[in-house]
Amino acid sequence: MEKGRRKNNMLDGMHADLLVISILTFITSIIGLPWLVAATVRSISHVRALSIFDSAGKLKSTIEQRITGLSIHSLIGACVLFDKPRAILTQIPKSVLMGLFLFLGTSALPGNEMWERMKELFKDSKIAPKERWSKVPTKVTMLFTAIQMGCLGAMVYVKESPIGVLFPVVIAMLAPLRFWLEKSGVVKKEYMDILDEE
Repeated sequence: MEKGRRKNNMLDGMHADLLVISILTFITSIIGLPWLVAATVRSISHVRALSIFDSAGKLKSTIEQRITGLSIHSLIGACVLFDKPRAILTQIPKSVLMGLFLFLGTSALPGNEMWERMKELFKDSKIAPKERWSKVPTKVTMLFTAIQMGCLGAMVYVKESPIGVLFPVVIAMLAPLRFWLEKSGVVKKEYMDILDEE
């Protein structure tokens, strides 16, 4: 999400979002309300829709605007506060909603480096196009991808288990795991900088 951002802009869209979320988290913590939850798939789809690509398909820049976020959260607020919007939402079949979420999830996969490396496990390396991480030895790339897949599996397992409330703890452990992989020499620093750049 950082690609294509304007450099040296003190309060661009990403920083403004983080500022607002920080203030809201502080306020909700003080008055005992639950914290905000990230809407990752929707956010990725939104950023992708506002992205400008060059003729080679590489990201050039991202259009920053606040109207979509304001509109979405105004509609969410209307559904929470008023009965009529909630009544309309109850008429939407659950299968339609699940189909929408499936579409959003699958449309957000292209460009995700972990997904691209997972697909590379099934490609012939001789004819596959070279990616940014092609400079890293194949065994190291496969090991790092397998560790990422294991972490993803652990997150899903914890989320679906009776201790699902501890799901954020698993996410918090990803950073120490990354540093341990680098410090212990399982993945060399120069390879880690390429594999985990974004």
